[in-house]
Amino acid sequence: MSNNIGLNFSDADATLFSLSYDYNYLNTLKNKGETLNDNSRLRTTTSILLNIGHSFGTKFTVEGLFTWVKQTRRITQFGNQNLDQTSGIGDAVVLGNFALIADPQLPTTLRLGLGVKVPLGSTTETNDQGIVLNADLQPGSGAWDLLYVLTAIQQLNFRPSLSLSLRAVFRHTGTNSEYLGNSAYKFGNEFQAYLGLVDQFLIKSTLINPSLTFKYRNAQKDRINTNSLPNTGGNWVFIMPNLSVIVARNLNLYATAELPLYAVPDGLQLTPTYRITTGFIYSLLSKPKIEKFQ
Repeated sequence: MSNNIGLNFSDADATLFSLSYDYNYLNTLKNKGETLNDNSRLRTTTSILLNIGHSFGTKFTVEGLFTWVKQTRRITQFGNQNLDQTSGIGDAVVLGNFALIADPQLPTTLRLGLGVKVPLGSTTETNDQGIVLNADLQPGSGAWDLLYVLTAIQQLNFRPSLSLSLRAVFRHTGTNSEYLGNSAYKFGNEFQAYLGLVDQFLIKSTLINPSLTFKYRNAQKDRINTNSLPNTGGNWVFIMPNLSVIVARNLNLYATAELPLYAVPDGLQLTPTYRITTGFIYSLLSKPKIEKFQ
């Protein structure tokens, strides 16, 4: 969800809509920093994400992110296959951003954001035997989380169309006190940092915005009751090439890939092999410059 929250409003009093398809494929088994030659385990997460946001003047924006999620886990051993999957409405995020620096005459933009993750998704989905599945396979988390966001964008003097972007997101997770009926489950707190370059080119009458972003993610261990869970948490670095094309004065199509450069999970875990996100942003205003921070 952190990848997809954070619409970039180019105009005051604008309303933006974004609809995205997100596919996360996890087929890389690691024991800390060691990659194991084992493809018997596969996890996929497919998400449909709807962003709706509005800018109130140039200083304040608010947006909501609503999700539909499908989770799949397949384990193949000795010729037998065990498949678990869930789907349904996922959790939502409401985020407000206040601009500390937002003068269009200045090359620097600086925003602070505060948000909350709302536990709309189910946490009681079961497998074929009627057994409630683990927390990481549920559409929702069953907990309210707080999100703190810092976004900075700097236009570079030698090429005004080229910008350097920095975004930091900290998620302070809440606790699902009804996990499996009588336990308390808490996903680990999470920190993510994005550093990217985005440029703009005019090809005939079409504006194209390529970008390249590096993402760092740190996740602390999950907890059940007062105990830390093994094989949760870790550190990851990804590279994220992105291409967006403004096909109409108020319509922007985009696609992003996310590829791992470094992965050191705590213990034995499946880690992402690749991730693809594609979608569009529609603005009620007619100005052509509509961008989304990746």
